[in-house]
Amino acid sequence: MASSSCIRAAIAICLLPLLILITVSGTPPGDVINCTSNNINCIVTNGYGAFPDRSTCHVAAVSYPTDENELLLVVSNASMLKQKMKVLTLYSHSIPKLSCPGGPSGAGLVISTKHLNRTVNFDPLRMTMTVEAGITLHELIDAAAEEGLAVPHSPLWLGVTLGGLLSTGSHGSSIFGKGGALHEYVVGMRLIIPSNVLVNGYYARIVSLGEDDPDLLAAKVSLGVLGVISQVTLQLQPMFKRSVTNKVFPDTGFENTITNFGATTEYGELTWYPSQARVVYKVDFRVPVSTPGEGENDFIGFQPQPSLVVESIRAIERTLEATQNPNGKCLQSTVQVAAILELGTGLKNNDEGQFEFTGYPVIGNQSKMMASGSCLSSRDDGLQTVCPWDPRIDGLFYHQTTISIPLVDITAFFVDVKKLRDMNPTALCGTELYYGFLLRFVRNSTAYLGKIADALDVDMTYYRSKDPNEPRLYEDVLEEIEQMALFKYNGLPHWGKNRNIGFQGVMAKYGSKGENFIEVMERYDPDGLFSSEWTDGILGLRGMGVVIERKGCALEGLCICSLDEHCAPEKGYYCRPGIVYTEARVCRKVD
Repeated sequence: MASSSCIRAAIAICLLPLLILITVSGTPPGDVINCTSNNINCIVTNGYGAFPDRSTCHVAAVSYPTDENELLLVVSNASMLKQKMKVLTLYSHSIPKLSCPGGPSGAGLVISTKHLNRTVNFDPLRMTMTVEAGITLHELIDAAAEEGLAVPHSPLWLGVTLGGLLSTGSHGSSIFGKGGALHEYVVGMRLIIPSNVLVNGYYARIVSLGEDDPDLLAAKVSLGVLGVISQVTLQLQPMFKRSVTNKVFPDTGFENTITNFGATTEYGELTWYPSQARVVYKVDFRVPVSTPGEGENDFIGFQPQPSLVVESIRAIERTLEATQNPNGKCLQSTVQVAAILELGTGLKNNDEGQFEFTGYPVIGNQSKMMASGSCLSSRDDGLQTVCPWDPRIDGLFYHQTTISIPLVDITAFFVDVKKLRDMNPTALCGTELYYGFLLRFVRNSTAYLGKIADALDVDMTYYRSKDPNEPRLYEDVLEEIEQMALFKYNGLPHWGKNRNIGFQGVMAKYGSKGENFIEVMERYDPDGLFSSEWTDGILGLRGMGVVIERKGCALEGLCICSLDEHCAPEKGYYCRPGIVYTEARVCRKVD
């Protein structure tokens, strides 16, 4: 007789193709701010409904300025009162606690950029565009396209705002030219910063930075601690098209091909499915705008999905976790990956009015191919369909570990990871349920808090329990990979993703560039009104740190275990050394 877990896995096989194939219009994401009345006494969260430490962010009030003058007044009033402040973007998609003000709980102010989303100026001769910092990536791309211009690079998700993606150093994939980070194409910026003295009647002032101003190197990736970004001027390019073909190969020796692939493919990226021993090379390069093709990118993971299906898939994975059934996860991931690849990952050729994938290459305008997020722009249907991680339903809930490893070390890193994989091929099936290891190329940056070397960004997404004391299936393997990437291979964390331990000791890796950033921050905001306990911990300031030691802290990445109680000994998980990277300390199930 088939076990109940096998039956559930079979149900998953039926549900996953349904999830992928149904074309629906979904409820847009909900508000990340909840106030008792009139924008006071509020709770602020992120787009996933939980910070890494699961704490609740209480603030005194939320302000919604509609132009730069109102923004100046808001910062001035808070500065006069020495009130802690933070900027909150429309969907707040940063995982760490970047949007919560410092100081006593419930005393800070949040400044929303929801209404600061306009185009301010367009210079057709210089091909530059000045926009307000609250503009979403979707709005920015469309505004540029209306002028026949292209945003050269961006993250993959349309729901970020320009101010948010710059503050966290978010990026696409490229080591060509200036690289795939949009902050490298910033040629001007205006910020509102606090002041201890009256300046033209305000306890705040406007700082205007030009392309040659050295302070721009701090402002381009700032973690939100310099002040509020008001306006940004971007260098754009004439519209072009991109040609995309996904090629699937066995992963034998793929680690030896990575650097050359990045050096020869302008927008190239890879997706590795370790348990299936397969790798997908996304051969992605620009072609003239006259090239035939009206394709678009509608990535499957960012499409609206039926809530019932999303909740059912979550329930299946929760059961597989509870019953310690990695084979069920492997079966589920095999079916899901096959379906995704068959459908071109969400790419659509749009040939002859048919809005579907018909084959490679898929060719389309940069504005249609560079990013996606169709679950953002649909009508409200009462949560019948949603973005799959919408916290208003019991849908996807996950950790995300994203670390940039220098290209000179990337072959050795994957040799180590493969050793771990080969010891237990089922241990990494869970990552394949979240689209595997996404591998993107990033360039050495001019920004003080940008990347410090040409690198490969290794992005792993994986199951997170709603119970912070519940260990994960094979969590020791992912913890060892995480620590290996950070400490053995000197990787840098993505500022807008990662668990707490991802930022442990990070500023020491930046050296003098980090010192330069701190110098600018202390000039712009000497009282630390835009700093918080979290950003102080990242930056190593005011005696703060990012590690939280308590019972079960290693299960959530709040600490690296040094004691068994940091894991879950009552459930058989103990603190043990790594297997390949023996300096690691991980929570391993011991029978």
